[in-house]
Amino acid sequence: MTTKKLEVATVGGGCFWCTEAVFNHVKGVEEVISGYTGGNAPGKPTYREICSGLTGHAEVVKVTFDANIISYKDILEIFMTTHDPTTLNRQGADVGTQYRSVIYYYNDKQKEIANRVLEELNPLYSNQIVTEVSPMGIFYEAEKEHQEFYQNNPDYGYCTYVIDPKLNKLRQLHTDKLR
Repeated sequence: MTTKKLEVATVGGGCFWCTEAVFNHVKGVEEVISGYTGGNAPGKPTYREICSGLTGHAEVVKVTFDANIISYKDILEIFMTTHDPTTLNRQGADVGTQYRSVIYYYNDKQKEIANRVLEELNPLYSNQIVTEVSPMGIFYEAEKEHQEFYQNNPDYGYCTYVIDPKLNKLRQLHTDKLR
């Protein structure tokens, strides 16, 4: 039996419900936690404070994955192709800096891979990629009702109209990486 090689990636691609749902379907992903990072507000922020856009935090997911099964590069490619990385501070109807497209890196190797992925994927889009690459700061776990949101609320309107199409795109583009 091979020992797991657990690594962590933290990304924000608009609403964390969407990004969490995507990564919960990916082979090699051990855990996905919705949360907040990247801001400067003191103390643990609440969802309401994040939604105000005043904290500077982004809605993100912390993805723990087995690097023996899926690489960090693959994680980022899935991330970049299941949201729109060309819209600044917005994903669909979700608007504000809390919905920015961002990759938070934990070390220089992750930073290098992130920049390379952006460079490789940029020609595939008609508009310039605006995804931010930033050092990881303090991660604040979101409230319990935001964890496993899609799994717990699959018939909720946002899930059927926004998340389901992202999952369909995941299935079309990354079939070989699905559970």
